[in-house]
Amino acid sequence: MIRHLRTTAGVLLAGAALTACGSQPPHQGAAAVVGGEKISIAAVEARVGEVRRGVAAETDGQQAERAGLVRRTVVDLVLDRVVAKALADRQLEVTDGEVSRAKESEAQMMGGPAELERELLVRQNVPATGVDAFYRQQLGIRKLAGGKDLRTPEGDAALRAALTEAGAALNIDVNPRYGSWDVRQIGLVATPTDWIKQPAATT
Repeated sequence: MIRHLRTTAGVLLAGAALTACGSQPPHQGAAAVVGGEKISIAAVEARVGEVRRGVAAETDGQQAERAGLVRRTVVDLVLDRVVAKALADRQLEVTDGEVSRAKESEAQMMGGPAELERELLVRQNVPATGVDAFYRQQLGIRKLAGGKDLRTPEGDAALRAALTEAGAALNIDVNPRYGSWDVRQIGLVATPTDWIKQPAATT
């Protein structure tokens, strides 16, 4: 699952504007707003920092940071909510038990929980605090494909239809420094603004 699902369907690497309250800028402190729920810049920075510290410790600082870590983090946090919405719309769910069983199964194959966490951190940039969310998202993606293989056109189409519909309903608004959410591509795209030229957007 670790190596397969993150690269299938092309959706994992790829809104209405917020209404400002008074004179406060619409993106004040927010990396994104999804269905009215704010994902704070602080939350994004905290997760990125956790990944950087963890990878540096695991590799003795020898592994270079993967390009686009900040934007991929924003995509993951937004996608968690899009997947949850799509599942709810279809009266589907991913249970805690399913998450636990998936982790246990892969931990056995990897040689234990510590080895699994290291693999997720170093290969997928998933910090220890994000492991459950990772599996919840990936299991949800499988369910949204309706049992079809994600590597097939049918599976890809089923998944994209579900995530596109959910993304449109959530009115996803992303801070321009990270790009903008493209509902059809199910990911971030560059915005025609000088924000994307700043170091914070390309880290």
